[in-house]
Amino acid sequence: MNIEHFPSRLLENAVNEFAKLPGIGKKTALRLVLHLLKKDAEEVHRFGEAITQLRDEVKHCSHCHNISDHEVCNICSNPSRDHEVICVVENIRDVMSIENTQQYRGVYHVLGGIISPMDGIGPSDLEIDSLLERVATGQVREIIFALSTTMEGDSTNFYLFKKLKNSEVRITTLARGVSVGDELEFTDELTLGRSIVNRLLYEQSIS
Repeated sequence: MNIEHFPSRLLENAVNEFAKLPGIGKKTALRLVLHLLKKDAEEVHRFGEAITQLRDEVKHCSHCHNISDHEVCNICSNPSRDHEVICVVENIRDVMSIENTQQYRGVYHVLGGIISPMDGIGPSDLEIDSLLERVATGQVREIIFALSTTMEGDSTNFYLFKKLKNSEVRITTLARGVSVGDELEFTDELTLGRSIVNRLLYEQSIS
């Protein structure tokens, strides 16, 4: 069937909305929508309510900018975490990847991206000022750079290093178990865990 010829306007509208999701084409969108139509109405309502509730009620942690159900996320509010060590990551997926290694007991700072002039993203578009404010409290002893080993990630690391190098904070970066050009979410847990445990002083990594 040519999926451009929909027998129902409601079906077409639903397919068009699903097709707006990344990596979802019209054919996949149609398959997902038809799958939902086979489900009980209650199950589909729960699906819709979960998405609506996510959009309306999800918060960003006031400390680290991670996604949270509360004003302060479960990691930042956990007294057993080492709050003097902050791991700087690009996005929420990177927090999840590092947490899955079970090798890190500090807290995080989610930048919300990396510096990328080609994409029009500069330092002011990221959560850099709030990171500097956390360091300025004098309660941080180490910052770990855990950004992707791409040109943009390396440039962001260097920018942050210049902003932090006059502080008393120890600045480290992941060991090179993470290959150049890799993003954290696609690095296996064992490799990522070792890269955290065996982290290097940032100055040594650029010398």
